[in-house]
Amino acid sequence: MIDQQIRNFISHMPGFSTTGIKVMEVCNRPATSSHDLNRVISLDPVLTGKVLKLVNSAYYSLGKEVTSLTHALILLGINTVKNLALSTAILESIGGRDSFRCLSMDDFWVHSLGVGVISRSFARLTGIPAMEEEGYFVAGLLHDLGKIPLNYCYPEMYNSALEAANLEQTTLYEAEKTYLGLDHCTVGGWIAEKWRLHRDFSDVFHFHHDQESSGREKCHFLVIASLANLYANYWKIGSAGDTTPNHPLMEHLQKRLNIESAQIAANHDNVLEDIDKARIFLKVATEG
Repeated sequence: MIDQQIRNFISHMPGFSTTGIKVMEVCNRPATSSHDLNRVISLDPVLTGKVLKLVNSAYYSLGKEVTSLTHALILLGINTVKNLALSTAILESIGGRDSFRCLSMDDFWVHSLGVGVISRSFARLTGIPAMEEEGYFVAGLLHDLGKIPLNYCYPEMYNSALEAANLEQTTLYEAEKTYLGLDHCTVGGWIAEKWRLHRDFSDVFHFHHDQESSGREKCHFLVIASLANLYANYWKIGSAGDTTPNHPLMEHLQKRLNIESAQIAANHDNVLEDIDKARIFLKVATEG
């Protein structure tokens, strides 16, 4: 019953716009150029506006206004534009404050931004090419989307799960299964399936609390986002329902990535600064 209602909720979420679909298709071609992207995006005034707002924002701090879409696309790069289009489409489909019945929307998105920024930081520490870092940010930003349908459709039961996670010092993931028989990772997997997202994103949505079940537990994308989520909780950056640190799992995932705790601690202040900047990315993505 709960499964079906959640699936119905997801099925009624708006799909990609025609422009969004075309942007994703163009970006996924091996030989795509900024000229190819320009031809698609220039036909959509809203997305054009978002691209120009982002490139001129404090998120990039260029110091000189960019008024040309072609110039903006060159400066941002194909991956950033693809991720902006993806984030915009998904965040618009989720809805605004009305979708948050027992989760705090503000705390949820601060936590999500934190996971995105920390994911990007870990990607740098592990030597991921700079042009790929933005994908890690978006995966972290969107990793907890499965919580939104659950808290919207079953607010009383979800509130009980939130209280249990806090009082019993367990994960919300486990409390959800106890009170609803369904967890946000499973729901996140359904959302990723609806959107036909790349497997790297899908695995982050579906397995960030259970890496072993993915069959890709060594996948950098999944391990980085999972560890970033744990650190966002540990550093109390916003809140999406989890309050109890999992130190053994943090140590385990750090070993997989070959990252030392001292490296992570040294990045803490930079992460907090980057979260403030990342609020701009989120604002641009969700503006009409």
